[in-house]
Amino acid sequence: MFRILLRSLPILALAVVGTVRSADVPAKDKAADWPVFRANAEMTGSAVATLPDQLQERWTFKTGNAIEGAPAIVDGVVYVASTDKHVYALDLKTGKQRWKTPVAAPIKASPGVRNNRVYVGDSDGKLHCLNATDGKLVWTFETMGEIVAGVNFHKENILLGSHDSTLYCVSAEGKKVWEFKIDGPVNGTPAVKDDMTFVAGCDSILHVVDANTGKEIRNVEIGGQAGATAALIGNEAFVGTMSNQMIAIDVKNGKKLWTFEAMRRQQPFYSSAAVSDKLVVVGNRDKKIYALDRETGQERWSYLTDGNVDGSPIIVGNRVYVGCLSSEGQFYVLDLKTGIKVQVINLDSEVTGSPAVSNDCLLIGTDKGTLYCLGSR
Repeated sequence: MFRILLRSLPILALAVVGTVRSADVPAKDKAADWPVFRANAEMTGSAVATLPDQLQERWTFKTGNAIEGAPAIVDGVVYVASTDKHVYALDLKTGKQRWKTPVAAPIKASPGVRNNRVYVGDSDGKLHCLNATDGKLVWTFETMGEIVAGVNFHKENILLGSHDSTLYCVSAEGKKVWEFKIDGPVNGTPAVKDDMTFVAGCDSILHVVDANTGKEIRNVEIGGQAGATAALIGNEAFVGTMSNQMIAIDVKNGKKLWTFEAMRRQQPFYSSAAVSDKLVVVGNRDKKIYALDRETGQERWSYLTDGNVDGSPIIVGNRVYVGCLSSEGQFYVLDLKTGIKVQVINLDSEVTGSPAVSNDCLLIGTDKGTLYCLGSR
């Protein structure tokens, strides 16, 4: 059941930013790599890789505390951060540790990887740049608030949001290029489109900012807070709010296209949406996964899980993959078209992380700090 609403909603921390050029990710590696939180610059949460019909445990790796973000996968290496205050590099095939780097604070954010550098923010507001080969610290950039989301890239620069109510653009050398202030914490990972950034905060205004200069181009009143990352396709951005609604926005014209709210038991959307050519798939704290029509926002199907869904689903081929916050650690595989359950895997605890995918395997982290590699044995 669904209800389409036409009133505006405030959004906290929607960030949609600039463009990663094709040279950043070679074409031959696109299917095998997952370099940023939601797979690609647009944060669509959709992968072109393939997975086996039935997932099996290939290997596990234990960190010292919860994994709340998604791993990054580049050139056969997995990079994962933990609230145990460490960043890890693991061999994708075996799960063996290559290096382990400590930081001073817990890490909730997802790592981002480019040009042999690993970028990840921590709860003290520091962005760490590590050498991807050996994990050695290259530089640290300090903000004034907690960093909970991953980075993205515009040209040679790094884009990140902080709870100090600022969207930052940082050079590859760790120097501030520009900053843009909003009225509220930035929670989402920037999505990337051309040379513009779109960021909204507690001021209920969508700011359109030049990603080269950090200067505002225009602003649009939109009116509820959001803790999720926006998914972007073309000129359309999709993001859920803490006001229990999922919305679609035309970021070119600054207008809202549709709003979805469950008819019953309305709960916040902390999950980031995955987007296909026809559907928007997102989790909710009402324990459901929703698939919405991209054009209209109408519900196409929903699936009731065993716990709140704060983690972000991904779409691979004709299937949806997502976990929930149940003590049994259920991880679900659903048919994309119908929402019918294909498989359920019980992990060791609540699924606090979001998935990442490489060719023929999927990686997901849990509240007990276990990283699972699921594929075929």
